[in-house]
Amino acid sequence: MVGFLAQIVDGALGMAYGVVSSTMLLAFGVSPAAASASVHAAEMFTTAASATSHVRHKNVNWRLFWRLAPAGVLGGVLGAYVLTAIDGAVLRPWVTTYLAMLGVYILYRAMRVRPAYKEPRKRVVMPLGVAGGFVDAAGGGGWGPIVTSSLIGGGAAPRYVIGTVNCVEFFVTTAVSAAFIIALLTGHWQEAEGIAGHAWSVGGLVVGGVLAAPLAGFVVRAIPAQRLMLLVGTLVLCLAGYQTWQLLST
Repeated sequence: MVGFLAQIVDGALGMAYGVVSSTMLLAFGVSPAAASASVHAAEMFTTAASATSHVRHKNVNWRLFWRLAPAGVLGGVLGAYVLTAIDGAVLRPWVTTYLAMLGVYILYRAMRVRPAYKEPRKRVVMPLGVAGGFVDAAGGGGWGPIVTSSLIGGGAAPRYVIGTVNCVEFFVTTAVSAAFIIALLTGHWQEAEGIAGHAWSVGGLVVGGVLAAPLAGFVVRAIPAQRLMLLVGTLVLCLAGYQTWQLLST
């Protein structure tokens, strides 16, 4: 059920699968590194299905895709390496603050009279992809909240941002999963014991996510752009608020 609901939200708004799934696994007592590895293993299947849906419904900006994908893969591999060596929770307060400010800005733009959408600039896209991939791997989620919300906040068309970011996420997730496997095989990841015990959790996330993924492309195509921006901004603020509550309660 968690996988299904998380994928519905992620496919429609371009974010939240990793955050929702990781949060649930952490609540069940899974370590941060094992939770991130488990979620990314599941996302290899769910993002493939979601990307196929977005391509079929023509929601992908291929020029943006080819700029974003290499940067996201690089950031994801670096984030996985860092998470298996140090505590990735150090980044959480900074990411939470960033998301809160971005959520307010997106809502502000959604309620204004909108100018014409503009193509994201290359010098912004590449650093953003590296940052999004890094935070996604190190925090067990964050690719969508960082990249989707930043691009939409910068004036890009919501439909094509969400479709493109979802497609790139498959490659980022695959790279992160490969990095976790390499870290495990080379002995770099010292806290990987017991991760095989979470196979049923991964399986549940995969089944639920794959069932929901085909709906993603249709939902994005059907919802008006302004309403999408309002939904994205509200979700970003909710995520930032929840993460702030978690930080204050620990």
